[in-house]
Amino acid sequence: MKQTVFIIGLGLIGGSLALGLKRNKDISIIGYDAQSQTLQTAQKIGVIDEMASHMEEGAALADVIIFATPVNETIRLMHEMSKWSLKKQVIVTDTGSTKKEIMKAALRLKEMGITFIGGHPMAGSHKSGVEAARAHLFENAFYMLTPFENENKKEVKILFDILQVTKAKVVQVNAVEHDHMTAVVSHFPHLVAASLVHQLAGENEQFPFTKQLASGGFRDLTRIASANPIMWRDITLQNRKELSNQLHMWTEEMNKLQNLLLHGEADEIETYFSKAKQVRDELPITTQGAMFSVFDLYVDVPDYPGVISEITGYLAKGDISITNLRIVETREDIFGILVVSFQTMDDRAKAVKCIANNTTFETYIS
Repeated sequence: MKQTVFIIGLGLIGGSLALGLKRNKDISIIGYDAQSQTLQTAQKIGVIDEMASHMEEGAALADVIIFATPVNETIRLMHEMSKWSLKKQVIVTDTGSTKKEIMKAALRLKEMGITFIGGHPMAGSHKSGVEAARAHLFENAFYMLTPFENENKKEVKILFDILQVTKAKVVQVNAVEHDHMTAVVSHFPHLVAASLVHQLAGENEQFPFTKQLASGGFRDLTRIASANPIMWRDITLQNRKELSNQLHMWTEEMNKLQNLLLHGEADEIETYFSKAKQVRDELPITTQGAMFSVFDLYVDVPDYPGVISEITGYLAKGDISITNLRIVETREDIFGILVVSFQTMDDRAKAVKCIANNTTFETYIS
């Protein structure tokens, strides 16, 4: 049976959802974006099947409506939706990074008999915009659904089945659990990364060479501080209670660490790092988590002219796409001087074989 999905917001997430869902030939995608140029581009490059000139127009035809817009904008549009003419059995969902406020706004729709199921695909990219949309973006990533507690299981299953074609790991939690867990592993780490960069900025005023040393581990640890500040402003405001709790726990942990530094013995300090290593090493490596991930490959290359173009040439011949390339100057705890980043684990694995087949350079994964 043919199903029509209407996606509002055709950025990286909305565009990638459209391409992923189009793998199912029984799904037709209608798209809308506030930027007419984005909407036209989406149709021109095949991200969507049809354009909607107005949101109400696309919504009236849809079996499923997906808000791929920032949370504040989604909430605003959900209030407008109460005036739209919709199909009786329509299912409405979103892609927002926080869920409690979204589900609160959805209560009005529920009272009108409209099914709303919160959603959050936990994937991203270093690129943005509809041109960066990729059908494989959600593969092996967690896709969280947050239906109301008494939601009709049939409706949840319909949305679950539709999303399966994206190859995401679709799981169901409640909105409170979602916001707590994402605060721990996604939202709060952004605050920590930003604070570390602020600390670097302060240190750099007195010791200007500090910034030059901030490569390797510091760069990787603070990568997420380069994320869109407006988006993270909104996420921080929407999840401020959970973030405040996390900050309180973090402060207690820092106090323990302070005492360890002042009074701890060598064995105690080693135990602290050993426990951290154990927990870190047990983290899953076969799935994407709550934050955008790249998959780095460290290549131990000799320093001679043309060595980087040699490596990238081999990867190009192997049709292996890279997302970033950098030379590591400060190499403490880093294997190899060349760091090549890939969007998927499969691409990194292919690169390892490609380099091994063409060179004697050693490669490392951390």
